[in-house]
Amino acid sequence: MARLSPSDVLGIVLQPIDKVSEALERKLGLFSVVILSLSAMLGSGLFVLPSLAMMELGGGESPLGGIWLAYLFAGLVILPGAISKSELASAMPSSGGAYVYIEKTFGPIIGTISGLGLWANFMLKSAFALIGFRAYLWVLEGILDISINLDYAVMIMLSLIVGINILGAKSIKKVQTPVVLISVGYLLCVCFWALATSELNWDAAISRESLGADWHSFSSTAALVFVSYIGVTKVAAVGGEIKKPSKNMPYGILISLLFSIILYVFVTLTMVITVDPINYVENGHSREDPIYIFALEVGGKTVGVIAATFAAITVVSGALAGIMAASRFLFAMARDNLLPAFLEDVHGRFETPHWAIIVTGLSMAAAILFLPVHDVAELASGFNIMVFIVINTCVLVLRTSAKSHWYDPAWKSPFFPFVQIFGILGGLILIYAMGMKAVIGGLSAIIIGIIIYQFYGSRFAKEEITPWETFRLMMVNPDEVEHRRRWAAFHAADTEGTNHLNLNEFIAAMSALGYFDPDDEQKFSILRDYFHKADEDDNGIIDIDEFLSYVEETTFQD
Repeated sequence: MARLSPSDVLGIVLQPIDKVSEALERKLGLFSVVILSLSAMLGSGLFVLPSLAMMELGGGESPLGGIWLAYLFAGLVILPGAISKSELASAMPSSGGAYVYIEKTFGPIIGTISGLGLWANFMLKSAFALIGFRAYLWVLEGILDISINLDYAVMIMLSLIVGINILGAKSIKKVQTPVVLISVGYLLCVCFWALATSELNWDAAISRESLGADWHSFSSTAALVFVSYIGVTKVAAVGGEIKKPSKNMPYGILISLLFSIILYVFVTLTMVITVDPINYVENGHSREDPIYIFALEVGGKTVGVIAATFAAITVVSGALAGIMAASRFLFAMARDNLLPAFLEDVHGRFETPHWAIIVTGLSMAAAILFLPVHDVAELASGFNIMVFIVINTCVLVLRTSAKSHWYDPAWKSPFFPFVQIFGILGGLILIYAMGMKAVIGGLSAIIIGIIIYQFYGSRFAKEEITPWETFRLMMVNPDEVEHRRRWAAFHAADTEGTNHLNLNEFIAAMSALGYFDPDDEQKFSILRDYFHKADEDDNGIIDIDEFLSYVEETTFQD
């Protein structure tokens, strides 16, 4: 029998992750990753949320201009999660993103809960973007002196972006690339014009009063604007459609995050030092069209109209990317038998999960029609903060248990584990600051996820030892972890299913366990001697008991 190489056995011993459906074509490069990520962020987070954040910072009584620091803080808190997600994406470049990472780390029941929470998170973020579209459409309606049924208009737009999503990710890229570049370019021009022509009121942005009454008001504002950054990693949800994912996903995620932090801080700082924050409020409520107000005040009606038009287009672009990402969670969960199989169907012509996209679109319609805008933003932020806490935990668990499992990322997080610990602590602070709404949102996802798993997913889920179980055992019983790893190596090397190993299979199992390099002839000779000592009855084979007994009682480093 031919000698098995360590790589032959490692493919079996180290648990492989599920392969993404071959029906999804890898079309997206680094530039596409950055554009998809930015377009998912630079919609509602920039064109709708600043005025809501000003009121949140002011405790709901009056708007305050220190929101730029809240955006900066939120960006720094999300940075560890983005780094962790970059590492996970390089190890598991499949559609489903964070759901796949969590499910493969913690098992199917936690995977079901996280998948539904992530889907709801991205769906709500996209709904929030279309709420912003409705606000800017209302502005344009008044300017153009036309009558539009705004609810009908939003539903028509939602139908169109569902259709574009079904046409495929490449179609979305073609729409988003010019939208993002032109909109951001125009907004930056307005900002530079405002700085050059306006009287700058720095006290509105950097005075002690502008930063809120206390730490809680500031941190709750940072938690609210956290949703602005979730697009930075949305692209991981379509990892199965990205070329060279081990390179393009990490670099695309980190490049777009750096750019977005700078952009958010610069734009919001300019908005408050050039225009009195009170202008972003009407009748005691924050306006949902702050970029229009900003452009109108610093440049006049024409500049304001153009800004409102670009804003409307950009938030729609964000909804496009959001639906694409959200639908991939349903697709991935159906692929893992945690949701009905029809959600896994891929369109024969367009190669997209069309039923998952349609279900996501219908859910967005319900959120737009029945949920208040502030609640939509808070729920989306709360879900996402919780997810990023778990994502950082995934890297801690997988790195610790990697010796016994399949985890081998092509790109690794720097400063491990300090980056992940900082991300977990920062997320917990923001969750505390958000209060009960975040807790209620998280509990809802947990309860619904458990119900769906018990009534559907549990019938199909395969029982297996997860990295989380291994991690827990390493804390309380490391000997049992090694025992399991050796047991798995024996059965992986027993390719004929005879429940015993010959010399070549024994060598492959020991090499997979990392005790020897079989290419080293001297060590191969030593390993052969060990085999004959373990073969107590001298029949040329060893069974599982002989293997475990000898391996666990022998020091192979001698």
